[in-house]
Amino acid sequence: MYKIDKLLKQDEKLFHTQDLRLIWGISNKNTLYTTIKRYIQKGILIPIHKGFYSTLPLEKVNPVRLGIGYLHRFSYLSGESVLVKEGVIFQKENYITLMSSVSKKFTLGKNSFLVRKMKDDFLYNDGGIEEKEGIKTASLERAVADLLYFNPNYYFDNSKKINWKKVKEIKKIVFGS
Repeated sequence: MYKIDKLLKQDEKLFHTQDLRLIWGISNKNTLYTTIKRYIQKGILIPIHKGFYSTLPLEKVNPVRLGIGYLHRFSYLSGESVLVKEGVIFQKENYITLMSSVSKKFTLGKNSFLVRKMKDDFLYNDGGIEEKEGIKTASLERAVADLLYFNPNYYFDNSKKINWKKVKEIKKIVFGS
C-alpha cells in the first residue's frame, strides 16, 4: 500500500512527525523528513506547527481537536470554555480552555488555547467528563469544580444554572474534598 493511501485512510487528520513515522513504517529520519517535505509540497500534508501536520485545511479542523492534538497527551475541554457555552459566565473568553498534565498557552491558526495543569490523580478521574464526538468534555458541574480547584473564589455570573449539589459530589469524587 502506498504511503498516501495509508495516510488518507486514517480516521485521524492530525499527525505529529512520530505518528507519520509509525504509519509509514519509516525508521530512517532523512527518509521520513524527505517524505513529509514532499507531501507538504504536493499539498497533501499541511504544516500547522513544527512537527505537527494536518490532512485538512486548518479552518476545517475542529478547534478543540486541534488543541488536544497539538498537546499530544491526555486532555479535556473544561473551565471557561464550557461555562461560556452553558451560559454560566457571560464574558466570552478569547481562548479555548483545556485541562492536561502541562500548563501552557499557545495559538494555532486563529485559535488561542489556555491549558491548565492538573495533578494526574484529578486529571485522569473521569467523574463528570463525557465524550462528545471523540472529544472529552467536562460537564457543567465538572467545569465548575475544575475552576474552583484553581481559584476557590471564582465568580460565576449566572450561578443559578449550577447544580451545586452535583458540584459537591464531583469535588468529593475527583478531588476528595
